Amino acid sequence: MAKRDYYEVLGVERNASEQVIKKAYRRLAMKHHPDRNPDNASSEEKFKEASEAAEVLMDAEKRQAYDQFGHAAVDGSGGGGGGGGFGSIFEDVFGDIFGGAGGGGRRGGASRGADLRYVLNLDLEQAFKGWNPTIKVPTLVGCVECHGSGAEKGTSATDCIQCGGMGQVSARQGIFSIQQACPRCRGQGKIIRDPCTKCNGQGRTQETKTLSVKVPPGVDTGDRIRLSEQGEAGAMGGPAGDLYVQMEVRDHDIFTRHGEHLYCDVPVSFVDAALGGELQVPTLDGRVNLKIPSETQTGKQFRLRGKGVNVTQVRGGGIGDLFCRVMVETPVNLSGKQKELLREFAEHTSEKQRPQQSGWFSRVKRFVDALTD
Repeated sequence: MAKRDYYEVLGVERNASEQVIKKAYRRLAMKHHPDRNPDNASSEEKFKEASEAAEVLMDAEKRQAYDQFGHAAVDGSGGGGGGGGFGSIFEDVFGDIFGGAGGGGRRGGASRGADLRYVLNLDLEQAFKGWNPTIKVPTLVGCVECHGSGAEKGTSATDCIQCGGMGQVSARQGIFSIQQACPRCRGQGKIIRDPCTKCNGQGRTQETKTLSVKVPPGVDTGDRIRLSEQGEAGAMGGPAGDLYVQMEVRDHDIFTRHGEHLYCDVPVSFVDAALGGELQVPTLDGRVNLKIPSETQTGKQFRLRGKGVNVTQVRGGGIGDLFCRVMVETPVNLSGKQKELLREFAEHTSEKQRPQQSGWFSRVKRFVDALTD
């Protein structure tokens, strides 16, 4: 029976990159692998066919020969021939899943400790000025008795006799030899015959570390500070992981923050908004005077330059601004005299003195008229 075109087998174009070919083969291999399709001769044949095609097309020299002369140029090199066959190409593509194959694998023993995350809650003022808090972090630390080895003083761990200290053993699965963690030493490659009594042979103990954190001015929610080697201690004396302190800035009663800029609403009396005036507004480093021009309307925004957050140390930018939005306040609990004065004021007010109101009613009239036309 004539062989199908290798590109057709994998479902790729003739100019496909090696990465595309590898991806196509991975998909077909996972679908038709004999372990997933026991006693299915058709799937096993498709798996072999895809592996043979990938074996040739992922080798630059074989692919060039195949492109020029077809199957005749590569017969015997794919499908289990002298070049390692589809078993080796399967191991190459799937080595990251099955832990490597064939030649040696990964040695067990010391391994890096896990990274940790600590959420630091802080006020906007602390984020603005910077802060040096002390935090307590529960974590695994190296055992002081055995210095992380897990073995009692005066003893040491020995190589596992089952895996020869490699931490992995080969297991046969159908036509493949797959490496897996050694069941005797659980992938460590070492056997501790006399475990440390303080840590029970773990090489690590649970403790709470007290650490000082330097929070620079300008941090914001989501920013992280990395404390190198302050995470969990590594297994079997391996290096410690890192601790990431993540910022969580609390909401503020007055200010809203967006990046380096601050925003706040400033209530202004009806009289000050109409006649103009000056009032004090807060900033994160003191009070400043804000001039309100006459005839100021609700929603008018004033910009105070340089009164935002300095993010130079954390983002390389500059200092933000403070935006104050005026909110004209309607007086409440009016006395009879005040009501009388307001009615008199209204009688002496023309439409031209209420530009927003008159403009709004004009737009409403045009809208309604358009509906009735």
